[in-house]
Amino acid sequence: MQFPEKIGTPLAANAIKVMLLGSGELGKEVIMAFQRLGVEVIAVDRYPNAPGHHVAHRFHVIDMTNAAQLKALIAQEKPHIVVPEIEAIATPALKELEAEGVVRVVPTANAAWLTMNREGIRRLAAEELSLACSHYAFADDFETLKKAVEIGLNGAAPVGYPCIIKPVMSSSGKGQSKVDGPHELQAAWDYAGSAGRVNAGRVIVESVIHFDYEITLLTVRSRNPVNKAIETSYCEPVGHIQVSGDYVESWQPQAMSPKALEAAKAMADKVTTALGGTGLFGVEMFVKGDVVWFSEVSPRPHDTGMVTMITQWQNEFELHARAILGLPTDTSLKSPGASAVIYGGMDKQGIAFEGVADALAEPGTDLRLFGKPESFLKRRMGVALARDPDVEQARLKAKRAAAKVKPVAS
Repeated sequence: MQFPEKIGTPLAANAIKVMLLGSGELGKEVIMAFQRLGVEVIAVDRYPNAPGHHVAHRFHVIDMTNAAQLKALIAQEKPHIVVPEIEAIATPALKELEAEGVVRVVPTANAAWLTMNREGIRRLAAEELSLACSHYAFADDFETLKKAVEIGLNGAAPVGYPCIIKPVMSSSGKGQSKVDGPHELQAAWDYAGSAGRVNAGRVIVESVIHFDYEITLLTVRSRNPVNKAIETSYCEPVGHIQVSGDYVESWQPQAMSPKALEAAKAMADKVTTALGGTGLFGVEMFVKGDVVWFSEVSPRPHDTGMVTMITQWQNEFELHARAILGLPTDTSLKSPGASAVIYGGMDKQGIAFEGVADALAEPGTDLRLFGKPESFLKRRMGVALARDPDVEQARLKAKRAAAKVKPVAS
C-alpha cells in the first residue's frame, strides 16, 4: 500500500492499520494525529506503559532490535504501514519485509537503515552527496580513536582538539561528550560505550564547528493533491539550544539570512530526496553567517520540533501523518513561539507534578506532560510551550512556565 485511496473505520475490517515502532512522547503525538484521521494504530515499545501506549488502539512490548520478535509481531498484526519512531530497531528485518511486499516502511526501509546510526547517514551526506560537514572519523577501539584525533587515519588529517565524541547509535544526546584535550579522551570513550543503545564500542569523532546557531529544518515530502507528484516543502527554521547533545529549548522561527536559508533548503532537499519516501524529516544544521553545515537527519518528527504544537497550523506530527497517508500538507506558521524542557529531577517511578496551574496562568502558554512511567534526573518528562509575536519573549515565557512545574515524589 503506497497511499490509501479510502480511509476505513478503526477496528473494522476496512481499517487502515499503522504500527509505530517506538512510542515515546513524539510517537504519542503521531498516534493521535493518525487517529484524528480515522487510522487504527498499534503502538510498540521496549517498556510497558510508554506514552504512546496510553492512546493507541493496541500496544505491545518487545525488543525491537530482535529481528525474530519484530517479524512475528508484524505477522500477527498485519499492519499496512510501519512507522519507525526511534533508531534502535532491527532495520534489516524491515528491509526484508518491504522487499517481499509484506509492509510499507516509512519513509522507506532503506532510509530507516541508513539513519539508524550516525555512520550510515554521515557517509551518505558527506561522501555520496558532498554536503558540507565537520571533519570526522569512526573508531572501534580507544587506540583507533586516539589516533583519529591526534594523528589521523588512513592518511586523513587528524580531527584534533576540541572534538565531539558520540556513539554511532544513540538518541537525545546520550553518550555524547565534548573533549578539550587528551586527558578527557578515555572518559569520553567509556561514556560513549556505556550509553549507546546498540553496537556499543563504535563511535564517531567530529571536529568542532564554531557556528552562530544551529537549526532543525523540518522538511516534508508529500504528495501533491493535483498532479500526485512527490513535492518537498519546509517549515520555518527551528532554532534550538542543546546541552551535551540534548535539546533543552527551541523556538520558531530562527532568523536567517536569505542566502543561508536557501542553502539550508537546498541541503535538506538533497538529503531527503536521497532517502526517498514520504513523511516529515528533521534536518539538523549548523549556521555561521551565510555558511551552512549538515549535522544529522531523522526521518521522523524531531524533539526540537515540539515547538510546532503552538506555532504552526499543522504541527510536525500532523504533517508526518498526512504526508504518510498521501494527504495535503500545510507548513505555514501560525505564531512565533518557543518550547522548554521539563526534566524529571529525580530517579523514581510514578512521580507527580506540582505548579501546573501556575505554569498555565500566563497567557499564551501550554504544557505537555508525557506520562512516562519512570523519571530520571535528566529524563525529559514534559515540555512547556509559549507563543508571542516576539520570539525572545516567547522563549522567556516558555522557560518561566517550565520552571514552575515541579516534579515531586507522589
